[in-house]
Amino acid sequence: MASNGNPGCLGALFGMKGTPDSAPTVGDLPYRLRDDFLSPAELSFYRVLVTAIGGTATVCPKVNLSDVLFVARPNENQGARGRISQKHVDFLICDSATMRPRLGLELDDSSHQRADRQARDEFVDAVFAAASLPLVHVPVRASYAPADIAALLSPHLSQGGPAAAPAAPPTAVSVTPSAAPVCPKCGIPMVLRTAGRGDRQGEQFYGCTNYPKCRETAKP
Repeated sequence: MASNGNPGCLGALFGMKGTPDSAPTVGDLPYRLRDDFLSPAELSFYRVLVTAIGGTATVCPKVNLSDVLFVARPNENQGARGRISQKHVDFLICDSATMRPRLGLELDDSSHQRADRQARDEFVDAVFAAASLPLVHVPVRASYAPADIAALLSPHLSQGGPAAAPAAPPTAVSVTPSAAPVCPKCGIPMVLRTAGRGDRQGEQFYGCTNYPKCRETAKP
């Protein structure tokens, strides 16, 4: 980012001390590594979870909901992204080959008995349901049996894999909105696209205008 020739502007921008004669140094930056990225309970459960899955999927801890979900019609749903941007799911389990999310997992301790936490949980449960992404709640315990965790997750991980997506970002062409089908995920008109390469190079198909966040397709 340009500083308009004034090194002190960068320091002011980041809320740090600065002088016209020197730019801020690494020592001026107020960032430190947290020691509590995972709590002892989360770390203990993470180890059991990895063992239970046994390499069939990838476990990602503490994932922000806005990194997983998007707002289908932002003009009609203003503020919807803000409602999830400060929330995270304790663990996200993804397909190891594609890293497509398969399910979320919440580790519920005693704090989830509070009224505010219950309201938050109800909202997050509804968000996951709207996105057709399973969310499993597991109560915090002193110990877990990997076999029990595997049995709990198996119905979700044994389902069919994610749908295939176009091999390459497609090229869009103009089409009248009335002729376009509606994306079943986003509820908005799709656009006619042409596959740029791969086995279907040159073939036309309808794709969601929210691509690549949404990869729904339909035949012309």
